This record gives sequence, C-alpha cells and structure tokens, in this order.
Amino acid sequence: MNPVCLATVLFSLMFSNAASRCVPTEYTIHVEKRECAYCLTINTTICAGFCLTRDPNLKERLPKSTLSQTVCTYKDYIYQTVVIPGCPGHINPYYSYPVAISCSCAKCNTDYSDCVHDSITVNQCTKPQKTNLLALSNYTE
Repeated sequence: MNPVCLATVLFSLMFSNAASRCVPTEYTIHVEKRECAYCLTINTTICAGFCLTRDPNLKERLPKSTLSQTVCTYKDYIYQTVVIPGCPGHINPYYSYPVAISCSCAKCNTDYSDCVHDSITVNQCTKPQKTNLLALSNYTE
C-alpha cells in the first residue's frame, strides 16, 4: 500500500473516533411537578454529536441564509407519554417527551427544538425518585 494512502486511512480512522457523528444517544431526564409526590427518571434518546460546519469570511456580503450553522438535530422522532406518580386528582399526571429515532445535521428548527444551550439548567430530582418502567403511548410527530 502506498504510504500516502496508508497515512490517509490511519488519519481518517483516528478522526472518526475523536469526533462523534450526529446519532441518537442515550440520555436520562428527571421529570417532576411541584404538586406531585415523586420525581420520575426517564431513559430516552436524544440527538448528539459532531456536525461539520464553517464560518464564512465577508459575512456582510453574503445572504443571511448562508450564515446559519448546522446542529445535530432530530430527523425522525416519536413522542412517548408517561404518568408521574403521586399526583393529586386535580393535577394532570401525564408527561410527553420526544424520543430520537434518527438524527441529522441541519439548521435548528425552533418549532420543536430549543436552539440555545442553557448551562444553568440542572437535570436532577428534588423529590423521591421513581423509575419509568412503561411508556403509555407512542405517537409520531
């Protein structure tokens, strides 16, 4: 094998391991309502990973549509619904959340995604925990 080809193949293999591609990734969320007695721990999948992007020079001369960068976002997803345990009768105990089926690198769609990373949000329970054993329903969006 040609040394240049070998170096290219080795570099590609090293880079592919260092930069995760945009794929569904396991994620745990904690859901609680103020009025309910328990916090529900849910294992789901979200889109996460690396999307190749570029920052063009001469931004003032380009159309605004070319300045938007791509993010790892949902391509196909379903919603699952669970019941938060320990809720009084007058409180809606149902909680629906998206489950990533497939992901792609695309412009962030604010119709169904939060396009701003909020580093202040804490994903933890403040009440006793219950683990989600069964989703009530699946529906596609």
